[in-house]
Amino acid sequence: MKAKHKLRQVIDSLYCRGQVTNEEAYTRLVLQCARAGDVEEAKRLEAHMELHSYQPTNTFLENRLLHLYAKAGKLSYARNLFDKMPKRDIFSWNAMLSAYAKSGSIEDLKAVFSQMPFRDSVSYNTVIAGFASKSCSHEALEIFLRMQEDGFEPSDYTHVSALNACAQLLDLRRGKQIHGKIVVRNLGGNAFVWNSLTDMYAKCGEIDKARWLFNQMNNKNVVSWNLMISGYLRNGQPGKCIDLFHEMQVLGLRPDDVTVSNVLAAYFQIGCIDEADKLFCVIREKDKVCWTTMIVGYAQHGKEEDALRLFGEMLLEDVRPDCFTVSSVVSSCAKLATLHHGQVVHGKAVLLGVDDDLQVSSALVDMYCKCGVTNDAQIAFNMMSVRNVVSWNSMINGYAQNGQDLEALNLYEKMLQENLKPDGFTFVAVLCACIHTGLFEHGQTYFNSISELHGLTPSLDHYACMVNLLGRSGEIDKAVDLIKSMPHGPNSLIWSTLLSVCAVKGDIKHGEMAARCLFELEPLNAGPYIMLSNMYAACGRWEEVASIRSLMKNKNAKKFAAYSWIEIDNKVHKFVSEDRTHPETEIIYKELRRLIKKLQEAGFTPNTKLVLHDVREEDKFESICYHSEKLALAFGLIKRPHGVTPIRIMKNIRVCGDCHVFMKFVSKIIGRPIIVRDSNRFHHFEGGKCSCKDYW
Repeated sequence: MKAKHKLRQVIDSLYCRGQVTNEEAYTRLVLQCARAGDVEEAKRLEAHMELHSYQPTNTFLENRLLHLYAKAGKLSYARNLFDKMPKRDIFSWNAMLSAYAKSGSIEDLKAVFSQMPFRDSVSYNTVIAGFASKSCSHEALEIFLRMQEDGFEPSDYTHVSALNACAQLLDLRRGKQIHGKIVVRNLGGNAFVWNSLTDMYAKCGEIDKARWLFNQMNNKNVVSWNLMISGYLRNGQPGKCIDLFHEMQVLGLRPDDVTVSNVLAAYFQIGCIDEADKLFCVIREKDKVCWTTMIVGYAQHGKEEDALRLFGEMLLEDVRPDCFTVSSVVSSCAKLATLHHGQVVHGKAVLLGVDDDLQVSSALVDMYCKCGVTNDAQIAFNMMSVRNVVSWNSMINGYAQNGQDLEALNLYEKMLQENLKPDGFTFVAVLCACIHTGLFEHGQTYFNSISELHGLTPSLDHYACMVNLLGRSGEIDKAVDLIKSMPHGPNSLIWSTLLSVCAVKGDIKHGEMAARCLFELEPLNAGPYIMLSNMYAACGRWEEVASIRSLMKNKNAKKFAAYSWIEIDNKVHKFVSEDRTHPETEIIYKELRRLIKKLQEAGFTPNTKLVLHDVREEDKFESICYHSEKLALAFGLIKRPHGVTPIRIMKNIRVCGDCHVFMKFVSKIIGRPIIVRDSNRFHHFEGGKCSCKDYW
């Protein structure tokens, strides 16, 4: 800044003395501006020349100005000067190519290149590099071919750009052709060329060829190691990625942030989360990519609470998260159904200016829906400046899962009016909405439209929805016929759906068939054994109950533990049935017994028939009264005894019939909404009614 200030003082002095009038003076000052990088003073010199009607005798002076403007990214300055030049030489044209290539103005770059009356190797190199850097790979390779047809020899860096284009296109054939020319021209001494060859082969799936090239390199740098490590990661070989990282350490090479980010991702791919933790902890200076890799890794491996914790630490370290980081954290909030944390992250997204990003805003819609707040989800959806099918799917599915099925179907129709093509996920949400409202004919119409109107092939998920819809409509025979007519064999989802419907309808015959198929497909899954056993127990067929329980034990099938959780003061409290491990157990049970007594006075009777064990009535009463969601509710009422805000409870399996009735009674007695998210859908209890209309 001092140099620029001093330069301007000198030029002002010369102006005042009238000594800036000839070509030598202008040229000397323009060169000084170029050395100082003072674009504005150069622009002032250009204006001074124009004011005094000075016309340079050659293009040197104007070309220097063009190069200065181009280097500084001042496109308008460069273009205005270029358009006013009475004469242009190859340097003038190349300066404009350079300006547009650096700015990423691809259309302008194409236009200038096509208008050039003559070209040299610099012109071709600039255009190829510009196209390749902006992923216009087809154009880059076309110009690369034309360059050689016109008799110009590509430089090392031109080959690098062409190889990068091949890597982006996964064009192995042309990549090999370029490799052959590099060998013929003996260009193998350049590390950039070797790195680009290694990267091209790795990205095109030829990882062994990439490794061979890597072994042949005499001048490996950190970039070389990173390309090979990322190549193994991209080709599904995280173990070799980690081996190469250890080899790098043995040789005493210092990894950079790119190395570490790839290795962290490799550890998460093979499930070595502890190793990823250790590596992350020893990194002194963590960049945004490292933080994001860890946060995404946690989020994808069921460690959502750790993802939230790490996001907070990232902010404390003053590392600015990007859209990908924020969307991953929002998704973690959605999985945990932690509305408070989701709202805080939403606020951070607004402060960071990324809330309007498509990925972030779609994640916000999904998060609010999965926290049971569809009004806020709708606001976030309506505020989106751009929407894609993922955004629409999140909102449609959110409505369907929260009992607003007609809103879901209306939104789907609006999506079609927007000329947006639905995908498979869209139809799962639409069919689910039809299931919950019992709209059989509508569901059949939507199912038929998947292939007839939209050209998609119905998936097993869609067939499962139709099996559910038919079964709940009392048409179990038709559901079985549909399964038999499927173009592909039924999987466990299809049979699980049929078994679930049979359990609701009490259809032992078809339930046995579905269960037997599941015993073959998933012999270690305890769910089908328990469901069939419960169906027998409901009919008092205790010998069959014992037989199924014995079969389950012999198969060593594992029962899926049921639990509920509730968030109070930013802390998650988890409960299982008849849980007595919580520090406030005595208070919780006292509150729950008080609540049950109050409900009994209002007409509620615990449905002990749902306890499918041959035990005493007193034991059945104890068992059903202390289910995990009831304990969570009692705890929530202890900690939040007053107010109109809903009590929010999450459960990892479907809520049972007795707890469903219990929640309806409580919502009416206390005059307060209760929201329960189970594995199947949301239940909004208010005034003695549920949003699912007792149909889940």
